[in-house]
Amino acid sequence: MDTTRARLAQTLAARNVHYGWLMVALAFMYAVFSSSAMGVPSILMLPMAQDLGWSIGELSAPQGLRLALFGLAAPFAGGLMLRYGPRRMVVLSGALLMVGLCISVVTTQKWQLWLGMGVLLGLAPGLTAMQLSAVISSRWFVARRGLVVGLMSGAVATGTLIFMPLGAWVAQHWGWRVALSIPTIGSLVSWLLFIWLAHDRPQDLGLPAFGQSQVMPVPPVPKDNFVRLTFEALKLGVRSWVFWVLVFTFGICGISSFGLTQAHLVPFCGDLGIPLATSAWLLAVIGVCDLAGTVGSGWLSDRYDNRWLLAWYYGLRGVALLWLVMSDPTIAGLTVFAVIYGLDFIATVPPSVKLTVKTFGLEMGPAVFAWIFASHHVAAGVMAFGTGVSRDLLGTYAPAFLAAGLACVAAAASLATLRKAPALAPAESKA
Repeated sequence: MDTTRARLAQTLAARNVHYGWLMVALAFMYAVFSSSAMGVPSILMLPMAQDLGWSIGELSAPQGLRLALFGLAAPFAGGLMLRYGPRRMVVLSGALLMVGLCISVVTTQKWQLWLGMGVLLGLAPGLTAMQLSAVISSRWFVARRGLVVGLMSGAVATGTLIFMPLGAWVAQHWGWRVALSIPTIGSLVSWLLFIWLAHDRPQDLGLPAFGQSQVMPVPPVPKDNFVRLTFEALKLGVRSWVFWVLVFTFGICGISSFGLTQAHLVPFCGDLGIPLATSAWLLAVIGVCDLAGTVGSGWLSDRYDNRWLLAWYYGLRGVALLWLVMSDPTIAGLTVFAVIYGLDFIATVPPSVKLTVKTFGLEMGPAVFAWIFASHHVAAGVMAFGTGVSRDLLGTYAPAFLAAGLACVAAAASLATLRKAPALAPAESKA
């Protein structure tokens, strides 16, 4: 297997392609399908409710748990990735994902719903999620790091959203259980490819990182227990105001993205009399625009002040959500919203990652960011559950969407409290 990778590295080098770009492709594929396994169940709430006789509120609770665990797993995954490397973590993540999907497909009881769609489909993708992109970008790239983060961050949201229309179509024709075969097959193939071809560092192949001219020494592998490493990263983070601002803003990002539209846009559209397939198509528009927006955000984050990029992103998202609540949306209006909102859906990730790495360094930065990422999905999980309960009690989604829009405005204002992040020290930039 090592011989295969070495030959592939030589083949790519002969074509002037750095192996790091293959790592990006492998991570992108795995992120797309593992995140689709987390997202597709959201589109199945209505057919599941009809098939199993459970209410939207009952189905929203495991959805909220899945989102929360996706985020809560991140800090410990950050420590595990420091200790054992990204390849072993993908092995573990993929194995848990396969078990969770199998349980979900045969769900007939609520305990199966909670274990499969609630616990395992949140925990498994959470073991890699955003920290995989942070580690690969910081280890394999010196130049184009923001672009790489943008590409791989876009994969998470795009995988969550873009397969939803296909899942909805399959569910309508063959049932919600068959719809889960899409993320199952894709996750299995991308998982096996990553295991076969991935390396933890460019030094494993005798290569410099992309943008460097020489192979740098491998930093000592942490020997501490991964839990201790995880909390060392937290201890480092809590001493910095940058950390607290990013925790606050990234939590609002989760409230106004995954916790709101990913879980509830389809039922929201259903309240407006819009068919399931059309609602899922709007999610696909958000997903496609998100990929473009997040990649573009990565490009911008390499060139402009990341604080002001974040302020613009949160401000525009807040305006879009407030407009959606205060207007009388038509199909055309919802499509315009999907485009504008999609371009900004998770464009916050590249500048947030870059601010974190600049503040805390190349090795510890990804582990610190894992805690920031946890705030994103814990908040998203609370929002997904609270929005479902609010809808059941009030009969409308308007208060939840209004609150998310106002929170985005507050997030934009908070960025003004940050000073410009320092550049990495020369030693760190070569790590």
